[in-house]
Amino acid sequence: MDDTQSGTRNKRGDWTPSATLEVAPFWQKPRHLRQILAWIPEYLWPWNAFHMSTALLYWFFVIPDVATMQTLSWGWALWLYAVNAAAIFVMYGSIELFWYVKRKQGNRFKYNAKFPGEQPSDVFWFKSQNIDNFLRTFGFSIPLWTLVQVGMLYAFANGYAPWLAWADHPIYLAVLVLLCPAIQEIHFFCIHRLIHVPIFYKWIHSVHHNSVNPSPWSSLSMHPVEGLLYHAVCLWHLVIPSNPVIALFQLHIAGFGAVNGHIGFDKLEITEKTALDGHAYAHYLHHKYFEVNYGGDGLIPLDKWFGSWHDGSKSGDAQMQARFEAKKARLNAKRA
Repeated sequence: MDDTQSGTRNKRGDWTPSATLEVAPFWQKPRHLRQILAWIPEYLWPWNAFHMSTALLYWFFVIPDVATMQTLSWGWALWLYAVNAAAIFVMYGSIELFWYVKRKQGNRFKYNAKFPGEQPSDVFWFKSQNIDNFLRTFGFSIPLWTLVQVGMLYAFANGYAPWLAWADHPIYLAVLVLLCPAIQEIHFFCIHRLIHVPIFYKWIHSVHHNSVNPSPWSSLSMHPVEGLLYHAVCLWHLVIPSNPVIALFQLHIAGFGAVNGHIGFDKLEITEKTALDGHAYAHYLHHKYFEVNYGGDGLIPLDKWFGSWHDGSKSGDAQMQARFEAKKARLNAKRA
């Protein structure tokens, strides 16, 4: 595929899409029904459909029966960790293998032309971003994912959370499914903005931001505190009347869906004529500039409402610089 038809490449070889980021069409003015209707399939397919499919597969083939989950034990907890780790290894590892190791499409559609393996640094364990990110993912984040998962299932199994049956509440639960990505964006924005407070950034979030040029293994490479807060999104379903399948869906949006913002490519070429949209640009800009796009890609435009939205344009750069200058002026005034 020719990536110059939909973007430009600078002297360093970094690629930038021509189209700027936009919030979901129902937030745009004037609203156009045709645009909203065209957006709905993109919202459902392929990523949210994939996360719901994995949640259903877990529920029917992986999750223990209710009687087992009523008692905490190492047996079923370790089983869930093994499945979570294997699933992430296959999913993230496949992207890493084909697009980063074998480089099946070179750096076409890649925002940063370089690959992490070409940039050793002392900020990483063994001076390797890949090794560092891999060890943090399987040593910290996936165990914490599993801890939250076990706690959520234990609560449902013992009646500590309102478990609604699909047969009794089909419309409400279907709507809740559609709202799960919005819950993810709101939760992520709130915790993400919190851990960008300087003291928390220094001791917690800087671990994740060491990966300025993110790759799949960067997705869940986090400090344990951040990993726990991040996966705790599914615990909202212990407060909201819900169903454990939907809570699993919510957890999978976080766990499996973390790769979207860290793929590093705007599109993954599946065949010579078919490409998968990574939805990675908004979060890539966050890794590049640090203080923009704390949330998602505009489903709930909290960044736009709070003034931290960057759409990838030159005007977005200007707004960001103006905000940085204003922040610097406030700090200087406070010191004076």
